[in-house]
Amino acid sequence: MALENVDTVDAIALDDKTAHAVLTIADSWTWVEEHQHLLALQAKLNSYFIFIESGQIWENYPDAKGRQLRINVIFRFPPPVVATDFLARASVVASELGVLVSYETFRVNLR
Repeated sequence: MALENVDTVDAIALDDKTAHAVLTIADSWTWVEEHQHLLALQAKLNSYFIFIESGQIWENYPDAKGRQLRINVIFRFPPPVVATDFLARASVVASELGVLVSYETFRVNLR
């Protein structure tokens, strides 16, 4: 339900391996309604950009100061090409803010 909560940052954490401050978007939606999914993802990303541009991130998470910021989208369902293309374009916009964009698909290990 994270995409429905546009004005909420789903998670922020420090990545010890990369020293990045990672803002996570938890995307649990299927891709059945691809267009609506992309619009919701765009709205969520825009919200994160505003959170960063406004300086709110430093107020809410001061440990992120001095670190490279990265927005990581964690998909529950593998994204189609149109979604990865969209994230590549979003990455260009993010780079203007000095922010990286990455994504991964959540994998469940049912052993």
